[in-house]
Amino acid sequence: MLIPLIALFSGLIFGLGLILSGMTDPAKVLAFLDITGQWDPTLMFVMLGAVSVGFFAFRIAKQRGQTVFSAPIQLPGKRTVDLRLVTGSLLFGIGWGLSGICPGPGLIMAASGETGGIIFVLAMLLGMFIFDLLERRHQANLNSNHRQREVIETK
Repeated sequence: MLIPLIALFSGLIFGLGLILSGMTDPAKVLAFLDITGQWDPTLMFVMLGAVSVGFFAFRIAKQRGQTVFSAPIQLPGKRTVDLRLVTGSLLFGIGWGLSGICPGPGLIMAASGETGGIIFVLAMLLGMFIFDLLERRHQANLNSNHRQREVIETK
């Protein structure tokens, strides 16, 4: 029971940080992204703080191999840049640039009843659903091709 409460508390602190930093205000985010117009660099400090904390936290987590509560840590093992990563990054960046909203602030906005946040979260869920369908189809094709090769090799 303690771990879910700590997770809830951590999420609340994260959400409060997003609100206080202005990350839930799409206009502020878009002003940060508008480097050729009325650029607002204040969110750069938020990002630098997050990257700094994350840098050290991931280093420590990798060394420990488990959480403070002895649960295993599952860090990504893949370190290559491939088409899927680039495509996902481009889609994320385009969505963020057009809307000024990324997933964390979008969830906060939706939970507070903001129409833009609700629309964003619904679109995000639809995108996740489409990705899941495409991923299952891709995996099924890979498995089918693998089985066909096995049949050919056994003949």
